[in-house]
Amino acid sequence: MCQLVNHYEIVGSFLRPEKLKEARKAFEANLISESELKQVEDLLITDLINKQKKLGLGYVSDGEFRRSYWHLDFFWGFLGVEHIIKEQGYLFHGEETRADSARLSDKIKFNPHHPVFEEYQFAAALAGDIPVRQSIPAPSQFFAELVRGTNEDTVNQIYPDRNKLYHDISAAYRDTLLTLYKLGCRHIKLDDCTWGMLVDKDFWQTMTNDDYDTSELQELYLQLNNQTIRDLPEDLAVTTHICRGNYHSTWATSGGYEPVAETLFGKEHANAFFLEFDDNRSGNFEPLRYIPEDTHVVLGLVTSKNGNLEDRDAIIARIKEASQYVPLEQLSLSPQCGFASTEEGNILTEDEQWKKLEFIKSIADEIWG
Repeated sequence: MCQLVNHYEIVGSFLRPEKLKEARKAFEANLISESELKQVEDLLITDLINKQKKLGLGYVSDGEFRRSYWHLDFFWGFLGVEHIIKEQGYLFHGEETRADSARLSDKIKFNPHHPVFEEYQFAAALAGDIPVRQSIPAPSQFFAELVRGTNEDTVNQIYPDRNKLYHDISAAYRDTLLTLYKLGCRHIKLDDCTWGMLVDKDFWQTMTNDDYDTSELQELYLQLNNQTIRDLPEDLAVTTHICRGNYHSTWATSGGYEPVAETLFGKEHANAFFLEFDDNRSGNFEPLRYIPEDTHVVLGLVTSKNGNLEDRDAIIARIKEASQYVPLEQLSLSPQCGFASTEEGNILTEDEQWKKLEFIKSIADEIWG
């Protein structure tokens, strides 16, 4: 069983400070060098990790301060993947994202110089005795990006046999996970929006002309993820965060976990599930009945999309309700998602961000001691 150090948790991304946003704009405008940008990142990541340690978190993060996106920057780090700009970004509720994407340029291969290794090493050196939870997008998310719209045309050219594509995705991921392990990483979180899309009935009825059956995709996503995390070292914990989209305080999909729960919870070999439960779009707790006995659940009951603090008694009541399906000691509390899945960040202040985490910690201290 994955032993989370505390019953209060973070998902990983933090609001980018204005100084970092300004430095990145200056770099993109060729006003500062890459090394000068890195100096700013180093300074602000140092400050961020010190704040997390002061709060008493059991796992810390670099806030994804070196990334523009929670997922695309990681994909671009593989060999055989190129950074492109599409005609349209992701469509969220009332807003469209920037139009960046990841497309194949060749067969996928592990990159021994992937930026994630430096991300981890720098954060781990600062964290000291407190472990870093390294967040990366799930293999299923990588596949979904590669076949997004016209991206699929290059997939068909490079991988006429899809089974070879699946093999190369898992192989590149496994080598990346094992390299992180060699560097000292013992906790990796796979961020995954694919299951959040599958639960949205309206979305899939539109995508499939009312033929709403996602069973084949569920099995494919399960295969991609499980093939990646099979036979890893016993002391390497792999958790996953299931998301419905988190961009500038907007969301992409809706729906409870029931349509995917038996496959996702019952069959994906994660040590813990970070799950969104901050509003009615997430459904009820009944799907948690599929959670295995040795698996932890982190309840994302506190929204990261705004700075308003939830009603304390209501959060405590919901934790107790969830404990009808998963024992209380196997539960933790967290924000529903990161505070800045992309560098734009959600619409709240840094002060409100930290108050959210203090609020979560105080509730956890009351319930679990």
